[in-house]
Amino acid sequence: MRTVTDLDALMQLLREGAGAHDAPHQSGTEAVDLLSHGLQCAERLRTWHPEDLELQVAGLVHDIGHQLQPGEDATHGVTAAAAIRELLGERVARLVEHHVPAKRYLVTTDANYLNRLSPVSVETLTAQGGLMTHEEVIACEQLPDWNAGLELRRADEAAKSPGRVVPGLDAWRTVIAQVISATHTR
Repeated sequence: MRTVTDLDALMQLLREGAGAHDAPHQSGTEAVDLLSHGLQCAERLRTWHPEDLELQVAGLVHDIGHQLQPGEDATHGVTAAAAIRELLGERVARLVEHHVPAKRYLVTTDANYLNRLSPVSVETLTAQGGLMTHEEVIACEQLPDWNAGLELRRADEAAKSPGRVVPGLDAWRTVIAQVISATHTR
């Protein structure tokens, strides 16, 4: 399993998301590549939660698991979390890991959420476990940072607009460095 050990390696991995898509093995791909998707997601979270830098960075990196293990829809959140945990800290990793079960949770608990999913998200839902049982819903609600994980998931689904103009990757370097610094001074 590849781990990301420093800021430059993370920036390079994110840059490699340009032109890469999260589900090319499925019947289609998302309308934006992984880099654009991460940037849109992070920017949306910055707008919704300007004080929460860790949540914003989680939005930026949440789908790198697709690059690290292509074709693994069900485990891409776990893969991404493991890759960035040491560098970005436990909370960012936990939020990244939550974004897949958060989709299942929202589809289970919000009758309208399924209609908000992109066609690829609908298609991958089955591979990711489909609807949750009542016990799974209760267990998720007890997880640390679960509500923030739901916010990441909502931003994830809203971050798939071709041509949407958001700040580029270099604009995030300082924010990522702040999260790394805070993680390693705790």
